[in-house]
Amino acid sequence: MKYRAVVSDLDGTLLNGEHRFSEKTKEIIKKVKESGRKIFIATGRHHLDALKLKKQLGLDSYLISSNGARIHNEHNEVVYEKNIDKDIVDFILSKECDKNISRHVYTEDHWYVEKEREEFKRYHQESGFYYTIKNFDEIEKNKVVKIFFISETHIGLQELESYFEETLKGKVSITLSGPDCLELMAFNVSKGEAIKNVMERLDIPLNEVIAFGDGLNDYEMLSEVGKGLLMGNAAERLKAKLPNNEIIEKNIDDGVAKYLEKNLLSEKM
Repeated sequence: MKYRAVVSDLDGTLLNGEHRFSEKTKEIIKKVKESGRKIFIATGRHHLDALKLKKQLGLDSYLISSNGARIHNEHNEVVYEKNIDKDIVDFILSKECDKNISRHVYTEDHWYVEKEREEFKRYHQESGFYYTIKNFDEIEKNKVVKIFFISETHIGLQELESYFEETLKGKVSITLSGPDCLELMAFNVSKGEAIKNVMERLDIPLNEVIAFGDGLNDYEMLSEVGKGLLMGNAAERLKAKLPNNEIIEKNIDDGVAKYLEKNLLSEKM
């Protein structure tokens, strides 16, 4: 199969252990682009965060952010958006959480947290997109793109996941993007749906798309495309849900770049 498009997650996939692009990754992405293939980022990160990383790679393609709640075209214009209903936002934020769990809100232009936590900034050193501390009662509730919960206690997040799946079934999309991060978006929002949207616009069949991911928020994406590849560091729950998908090297070992170099760059378009 000749793949015309490449889609990649960022954290745990295209970014290394320091949440940066290695020189190897930058080199191979440039070569793949020069080969005539389209390259897309599909991430749980905020659009303004991901846009700066996209520019580092010199990409001029569509950008999927907030797990598919936003799609921007090559001119950075919004072509798809879906927010969480205000009533549901209020319900989610009314849930009391364990003191070790922090709550985060993405709106159109901001990332809000309730307390200062310096460790959250290390994921965003490359982009410089940082949070704003604010009382959640004061934020604009009708422009919420995503709500997420971060904790070092995975058990606490599993309890939250079960609670929201029971109380908000059919009203939100829920996913664990990592063992320490539970994310909620509007219903039927996923990277998989966003990729279908983008490929229809570009007239690229899904079976001519190859994608890379490591978290449960990548499940729909890896299921929809012609070839969905799992990182060696992928979540065990994701590996269990996709037992027939190929597993490649870890993100810290430039797994995506090595795979593309060996398997795509050797093929002519």
